[in-house]
Amino acid sequence: MTSEVNKDFRYPTAALANGLSIPMLGLGTSHQGGYSHEAVVYALQKCGIRHIDTAKRYGCESHLKEAIRESGVPRQDLWITTKLWPSDYGYEKALQACRESCERLGVDYIDLYLMHWPDAQIPGKSSREARAETWRALEELYDNGICRAIGVSNFQIPHLEQLKEDCDIIPHVNQAEYHPFQRPQELLDYCRKNNIVFEGYCPLAKGEALTHPVIIQLAKKYNKTPAQICIRWSIQNGVVTIPKSTKPKRIEQNCEVFNFYLKKKDMDCLDSMNINRKLIHLSYPLWNG
Repeated sequence: MTSEVNKDFRYPTAALANGLSIPMLGLGTSHQGGYSHEAVVYALQKCGIRHIDTAKRYGCESHLKEAIRESGVPRQDLWITTKLWPSDYGYEKALQACRESCERLGVDYIDLYLMHWPDAQIPGKSSREARAETWRALEELYDNGICRAIGVSNFQIPHLEQLKEDCDIIPHVNQAEYHPFQRPQELLDYCRKNNIVFEGYCPLAKGEALTHPVIIQLAKKYNKTPAQICIRWSIQNGVVTIPKSTKPKRIEQNCEVFNFYLKKKDMDCLDSMNINRKLIHLSYPLWNG
């Protein structure tokens, strides 16, 4: 398969409630599977990637600083997302954690700052109270321009409803697991109704989708890779999608998803594969520290 990526190509974007635009395709950098400096630089220089998703938890913010510097891509051309880990929840701790993430990333501001998980443990406070206190810190970071947009990750409808009642700013983004085996349509519909952009991680189902016979069959039909079918399906469903890889060639292939369109019957087929199978699970005290 020959390369069709143009580094000058501008990927489609989704409009946030505050008027900013987030690229529909990004590069995930989760610590699972390691971190590849070469792959990030390649994605920025050769594949036109401008949206990078990371988190304090992944332990690679400082590595990204060096990769971005080496890539030569101007800061203003990038969309950088990072996340607040639950052990940093609380008003003062959240403010400090954001400053530290900025320092590690070598930036003056973060494009999108997310609360990583809804479960929150602050002594003497309920999880709801802890989420609200933490979110007020994010609102302050947003008001001061340190974060251009703020959001949440892995929040379900009850968490979002509570946040809407307790705070002033509705999250601009909710990031959640999204792949053919896990398609939380009710949550996606809720987000759209409330003008919250839905962002999907784990689009390849940790690689499990790549060996599914239906997806392999569709890949042959469209002369694409199984990964490209999954990513295209996600984006075509209006989901901001952040696949990850440490291999430059795989990243290049993952970006070649804007030159074809899945037919409705094939979209319906992929939609029907949903079995509400979540692959990402985490609960206290695993996040402690």
